[in-house]
Amino acid sequence: MRTLKGPSDSVVVVGAGLGGLSAALRLAGAGRRVTVIEREAEPGGRAGVLRDAGWSFDTGPTVLTMPELIADALACVDEELEDWLDLEPVRPLYRARYADGSVLDVHADTEQMAEEITRVCGAGEAAGYRRYVEFVSELYRLQIRHFIDRNIDSPLSLVSPSLARLVAIGGFRKLTPKVGQYLQDPRTQRVFSFQSMYAGLAPQDALAIYAVIAYMDSVAGVYFPRGGMHAVPRALAGAAEKAGVEFRYGTTVSRVETRGKRAVAVITADGERIPCDALVLNPDLPVAHRDLLGSVPRRVERLSYSPSCALLLAGSTATYPDLVHHNIFFGDAWEGVFDEIIDQGRLMSDPSFLVTRPTASDPSLAPAGKESYYALFPTPNLRAGIDWRGEGPRYRDAMVASMESRGLSGFGDSIEVEHLTTPLDWEERGMEAGAPFAAAHTFLQTGPFRPRNTWGDNVAFAGSGTQPGVGVPMVLLSGRLAAERITGPDRAYRSRAWR
Repeated sequence: MRTLKGPSDSVVVVGAGLGGLSAALRLAGAGRRVTVIEREAEPGGRAGVLRDAGWSFDTGPTVLTMPELIADALACVDEELEDWLDLEPVRPLYRARYADGSVLDVHADTEQMAEEITRVCGAGEAAGYRRYVEFVSELYRLQIRHFIDRNIDSPLSLVSPSLARLVAIGGFRKLTPKVGQYLQDPRTQRVFSFQSMYAGLAPQDALAIYAVIAYMDSVAGVYFPRGGMHAVPRALAGAAEKAGVEFRYGTTVSRVETRGKRAVAVITADGERIPCDALVLNPDLPVAHRDLLGSVPRRVERLSYSPSCALLLAGSTATYPDLVHHNIFFGDAWEGVFDEIIDQGRLMSDPSFLVTRPTASDPSLAPAGKESYYALFPTPNLRAGIDWRGEGPRYRDAMVASMESRGLSGFGDSIEVEHLTTPLDWEERGMEAGAPFAAAHTFLQTGPFRPRNTWGDNVAFAGSGTQPGVGVPMVLLSGRLAAERITGPDRAYRSRAWR
């Protein structure tokens, strides 16, 4: 594994997102002097928070899986997860609602899920589900150590018995037909393959290796921290500060000062020069190259991006007893939805969408007697050319109409506070192409072919734009991998118990 050159006693981390915080904890645990510079007034990055009239809204991810990775980062500075976060399992993980009126609850416990599938789809489908769990569990075991949780410098370094086994079990086939080997009912096929959208691909185009995402939530489980998802970056930052990491909030880095291929300092918007021996950049990788390093490598310039989404955060007086924490509403269309969003660059004509109700788990996130809703509708990214300044208000109304037509009657009239985020807003927050799920995980943008996490002699990248990729677990791992580039292997962390 290639490590960065030169001294690394003093490290600057730009961005207090989950990747930057993970790196900071590991570097502090390895004895480095760490300064984190964050443009906002508090940590979080994409896992941000918006407070309005007594409501507290998460503005980014709402699905937390693999909390062992949070524990692992905290262990680097001798802290315990339980001292910083109050996590509770989300049960059910999801409630899936289908166009035919049927409902399927998704559970992490295999036997409980098999019983649910038997009730809704029949005993034969439940038997197929059990075999599918065996498949995705083996996928996870093969991938995590050899392909996900490691720095990769060359595709040749991946040649191993694990790679041969991945090929043998069909990991490099397409996801849809692979799922179809185990699951025959369209309802179970959808609920165990929609996760490919997180990787920026339609299930029919994604490789079967991305079924590992289904393992991470639908088998390993989903959790929710009291106080909302923003409690995670607050906890990581608090532990880092306790360990001696210096935080500079409300400070924007305008550029990186370099000498040849070595970063020697960051320059803030106020003109302050902050020197460094090594540097970790947590902003979206293409943005970091362009805005901070001053040039974008051709390979990065040519990246293709995941679909985006429109997000409606609503503080409401309406309560819907049938809504659990996470609710997926599937339209009648399926493959056509992905074709519209990804290939045609059009809005969904028959939407499938997610409605999260965080107050189902933590009522303190809203004023007494009221509810908080997070409605996410996949959309094309900005490369599709949609004018979101004009389309945004129209699509907001279409989102509300879709929710009301799927059973949330009176939703629009119940809203007291609302905030709409469109792909244009994601771009203004620093996400290339307005894509919060970053560069798509096509074959040539995955693993060793994804943009590498180093630049020059002493710069490492963290976040979803680099290895290993998209999602809270991957971003936390990206911080470990970035720190390891600076400290060397096995020195940027102290615990691997999660593996």
